[in-house]
Amino acid sequence: MERVIDKVALVTGGARGIGAAVALRLHGEGAKVVIGDILDEAGQETAERMGSGALYVHLDVTDPQDWQTAVDAAVETFGGLNILVNNAGIVNFAPIEDYTLEQWNAVIAVNLTGTFNGIKAAIPALKQSRGGSIINISSIAGMRGYEQISGYSASKFGVRGLTKSAALDLGPHRIRVNSVHPGVISTPMTADIQADMSQVALGREGHPGEVANLVLYLASDESSYVTGADFVIDGGDTAGTVTRREET
Repeated sequence: MERVIDKVALVTGGARGIGAAVALRLHGEGAKVVIGDILDEAGQETAERMGSGALYVHLDVTDPQDWQTAVDAAVETFGGLNILVNNAGIVNFAPIEDYTLEQWNAVIAVNLTGTFNGIKAAIPALKQSRGGSIINISSIAGMRGYEQISGYSASKFGVRGLTKSAALDLGPHRIRVNSVHPGVISTPMTADIQADMSQVALGREGHPGEVANLVLYLASDESSYVTGADFVIDGGDTAGTVTRREET
C-alpha cells in the first residue's frame, strides 16, 4: 500500500474531521505529512498518532507568513513538497438580509482567500519537485445554492473557479489542480446540522475516510492526466431526490 510513497503532503485543517482522515490516509500510503491547523492540541495529537513521518505546524490559512512557515517546514523536514490539500474551512449561518459583512469577510477569508494563499505559497516548492498535485476541498455548496449560507456557498463556488484557473496556469509546470465537492459528511463541523438524508440516493451521511480515499487518488500518480476537474462525493445528493417507499 504505497500509492504516494516518497511524496510529501501538506494538509490544512488536518487536526480533525476530513483533514485528519486525509492526513492519515496519505501517511498510510507512504507519504510524509505536514498537518496544518489552528487547533494546536488536536493537531499535535493527530501527528503523534501517525508517528514517524508526520509533523504538526500552526497554520492560520489567512496569514501568508504562516503559509510560508508551513511550506518551509515541509521542505526542511522532509525534503520537498508534492501534495497540497486545501481543506481548512468554516461556515456561518443567517438569511441574506441578516447576514453581516463581518460574517461574509470571515468565511471568504478562510475558505477562499486561504486557498489562494496556499496555492501561492506552495508553487515554488511544487515547481522544485517538478510537479505535484493541489487538491482544493470545496463542497456541493460550490455546485448549487443553499439557504442561509450565502457566504459559505459563494466561497465554495469561488474555490471551484480558482481551481480551474490555477489548473490552466500551472499545467505547464506539471502541477495538477482539482476540486473535491463533499456533500454532508459526518464531522465536528456538521455535528449540529440536522440533515435529512432520506431523499438522497444512498440515504446516509458520508464518512471522512470516504473523502480521504478520493483525495488519495487525486494526490497519487494514478490521476496523472486529471486537472481542472470537479469531483463530487455526496451519495447522489446533487443528482436529484428519491422517494423512499416502504418495503413489502
